[in-house]
Amino acid sequence: MIFDLHCHSSFSDGVLSPEDLLARAKERGVSVLAITDHDTIAGVSIAHKAAVTLGLQLIPGIEFSSQWGKGGVHIVGLGVDINSPELQAAVNFQEQARAARSLAIGERLAKLGFPDALAGAQKLAGSGTLGRPHFAQYLVDVGAVKNINAAFKRYLGTGKSADVKYQWPAMEQVIHWIHASAGVAVLAHPAKYELTRMKMCALIDSFAAAGGDAVEVISGQQSTAMTQDLAKIVNARGLYASCGSDFHAPGQAWQELGSFGVLPDTLKPVWNLLGFK
Repeated sequence: MIFDLHCHSSFSDGVLSPEDLLARAKERGVSVLAITDHDTIAGVSIAHKAAVTLGLQLIPGIEFSSQWGKGGVHIVGLGVDINSPELQAAVNFQEQARAARSLAIGERLAKLGFPDALAGAQKLAGSGTLGRPHFAQYLVDVGAVKNINAAFKRYLGTGKSADVKYQWPAMEQVIHWIHASAGVAVLAHPAKYELTRMKMCALIDSFAAAGGDAVEVISGQQSTAMTQDLAKIVNARGLYASCGSDFHAPGQAWQELGSFGVLPDTLKPVWNLLGFK
């Protein structure tokens, strides 16, 4: 069985509808998929029927933005009860936080000569959760930059003119939200935060101390050396291991659905906590 426990639909910063995302996962040989949109469960809510039709097992999930120290980290919730009052309240809280941040980004871009940036980004987001990638795509569409990476390097990235810092909920709070909604808390892609190895270990230690359950040992295509090192770190702390593509769009081979390495058999797979053996 192929478990892909991290991907995004058009309800956050992915490009495929939940139905098309499930169909692509099926075509790619995925057996069990978790839709983990940023701070929303809207995509999960409409995906169940399609999953049954396709014969694909769907795990309800979400990827929460959270704060660790001075930086932001993402915590995935797997197997959450999307109807739980705790999760609904958490999603509402995050939606308000994202709205405030988007408004501030729009104001900064307006001062830089892009008065319609907020409206343009909202149009691109549609019914999904508005985020920085939508502002980046807007800047590409109006010809301000050549591609999304350039938009972050020039305007939206850390320390740039339209970079708006936001104090997301503490990691401990997010883990509490996930557990209160009967879910499993997973630290997303720890190797992608541009931390030294020592700081990455400190992050995982803090996550474990806060009650976190598992770590994404594999996120998309990565080196064997990185996988082995993360496996050692996770095993030493008695945590479970997760894996996922972090899929956003077709044409990105490095994070294609189901296209990543196999978890080392020395690890405890997180799906054991989700009822799979």
